[in-house]
Amino acid sequence: MDTMNFRFEGRAKTLTYALMGLGVVALISGFLTDDSHGHQRFWANMLVNGFFFFSLALGALFFYALQYATESGWSAVLKRLFEAIYGFLPYGAAMILIVLLAGQFHLHHLYHWMDHTLYYEFLLPDGTYSHEDAAGAVANPNFDFIIANKSAYLNGSFFWVRTVVYIATFLIFARMFRKWSLAEDEVGGTDLHFKMYRRGALFLVFFAVFSSTLSWDWIMSIDTHWFSTLFGWYTFSGMWVSMLIFATVCLTWLRTKGYFPEVNESHMHDMAKWVFAISMLWSYLWFSQFMLIWYSNIPEEVTYYIARMFTHYKVPFMAMFFVNFAIPFYVLVARDAKRNPKFLIPVSFLIFCGHYTDVYLLVVPGTLHDHAHFGFFEWGSFLGFLGLFIHVTLRRLASAPLIPVNHPYLEESKALHY
Repeated sequence: MDTMNFRFEGRAKTLTYALMGLGVVALISGFLTDDSHGHQRFWANMLVNGFFFFSLALGALFFYALQYATESGWSAVLKRLFEAIYGFLPYGAAMILIVLLAGQFHLHHLYHWMDHTLYYEFLLPDGTYSHEDAAGAVANPNFDFIIANKSAYLNGSFFWVRTVVYIATFLIFARMFRKWSLAEDEVGGTDLHFKMYRRGALFLVFFAVFSSTLSWDWIMSIDTHWFSTLFGWYTFSGMWVSMLIFATVCLTWLRTKGYFPEVNESHMHDMAKWVFAISMLWSYLWFSQFMLIWYSNIPEEVTYYIARMFTHYKVPFMAMFFVNFAIPFYVLVARDAKRNPKFLIPVSFLIFCGHYTDVYLLVVPGTLHDHAHFGFFEWGSFLGFLGLFIHVTLRRLASAPLIPVNHPYLEESKALHY
């Protein structure tokens, strides 16, 4: 076997096609059987899956840039795996844009603030809306004082400018890093490495802002009356740990197939340490956000948790936190567990599903309220998008040598042992 080049074929390829086929069936049946107003259930699950898998790709791009900005040597042999994962960014961005455009054209009502009638206090006799009390005007029954006072930020024009800037920035940096990475294999030297070092640091500046604001725009604005100053950090930690879990499982599978022989137990230990550490960061942010809001007991804030803790979402909401915190804490705290796939893989699958449930609970309670249920449509669409994500990742992985032969830290990475 040529361990320098991955071949995407056989059962792995067939499995991804089978999952995608299941996803197509689930999406079609889900749309046809969705009797909610504006197919709200269909679009809510499209947003859940689109945002979750887009987040995995974005988390990989962030971690990739972080390795360059910090000049980390240990991860050099893993570089192509992260490049493969963030190769899904265009697909994830397309899914996000489809959902947002559908909302803008009122094909669904996931984003209540997109209803322009909420911003005007008066309804005029001719059926138009106004901020001024003119002759014959009556009070607008749709007027929402809180949403109207957020109009400087939550308005269609500014929203779409931000969305386009987010996606364009991520795609430009992703394309730049990939282009230079492949060129480095040909030309060698350190010029391209230091270019990526500088651009990696620059990307982190953009990411620090955009990772928060996009979570406000695409997720937090669903519950328009509610806000949290920790929400951006919270969603960022979720995307980071979810990506690390996927990368760890994928890398473990690839090693069983004879690929990445340069990756040793110390590399796997480091990946598992990252999973453990970011799981604890996510747990800290989850508890901090919950505790501060619950203890202050401000009605405008605490309603967010009431909708999730005292309804039929209560069991998945509490189980999600237990899975994402307690299981990695008690299992992955031990050194041997981080190096043993028999412990690492089952835990990774559980946490991965736990963080998908987290995204589901960020979106669905604010869109479907007490009309949600989890059935074939939800499971099938999740598996379908997962199949697409794996397919795109492995196809991208097969398009270039697995090891960046001219990376200046390659030998240091190969020599990682402790």
